Amino acid sequence: MSQEYMIGKFSGSSRYILDKELAKIVNISMALEMPLVLKGEPGTGKTMLAHAIAESLRMDLIVLNVKSSMKLIDALYQYDTLTRLNDSRFGDSSRNVSTIEDYIKMGKIGQAFVSDKRVVLLIDEIDKADTDFQDDMLDVLDQMEFDIIEIDKTIKARHRPVIIITSNAKKDLSDPFLGRCNFHHIAFPEKELMAKIVQAHFPDIDRELMTNAIKAFYEMRELEHIEKKPATRELINWIRALEADPDFKAGDLLAQKIPYPGVLFKKSTDYAVALRAAAQTRR
Repeated sequence: MSQEYMIGKFSGSSRYILDKELAKIVNISMALEMPLVLKGEPGTGKTMLAHAIAESLRMDLIVLNVKSSMKLIDALYQYDTLTRLNDSRFGDSSRNVSTIEDYIKMGKIGQAFVSDKRVVLLIDEIDKADTDFQDDMLDVLDQMEFDIIEIDKTIKARHRPVIIITSNAKKDLSDPFLGRCNFHHIAFPEKELMAKIVQAHFPDIDRELMTNAIKAFYEMRELEHIEKKPATRELINWIRALEADPDFKAGDLLAQKIPYPGVLFKKSTDYAVALRAAAQTRR
């Protein structure tokens, strides 16, 4: 077990409320120094968990946003051949063109490895990458080292980072990949937990507004034919909009008056469904 971390340290942050099971798997993953894979629908707080860990434990956060076209080497390091070519042509740089290392720039994983202190490394939306990327990345994270071919140098991690990997479950992750990680599925919060989340963001919120807004929010999530259900961030922004409107009354929500539906629904088809549902209820 790591001497740098003991189980039980992380319990959330000022803006991130988590349940006991998630707290346990986060803490055991840090203690065992294993990557933690988080799955769940968009808006359940997967990405924000890494931010909360960094805030709570006062660690730097490095974010690798995975793209479908990304190669593993891009996450490790880049050799800037174009800048070296320009320097050799114009000779107005302080860099020595004969020293290739001057043109090596660390990628996000490389930055986590060379950091002078332990960091949180968030690998966001890993399911966008192909299976080879996933498995090769886990090899690097297992070994905590990689080679820079151009200068025949091995980069070894000074400190093993806290690794959080998110997936929106758009594509299955390979069995070898999952076998080398801990796993947790973040379910969408129940109303009771959501109330705590809202209170964390709005400590002085009117009780009637919070109760009615949460009730209306969950009813809208259950509308039929919704492609993208509103998530926690939409609820937070919606409440912010309601509080900013001097003409809004919390009781209106009980009458199915849904102001600012465009804050909750970001797809035109979902927006239309919400408007129709509100109109039918008011008849």
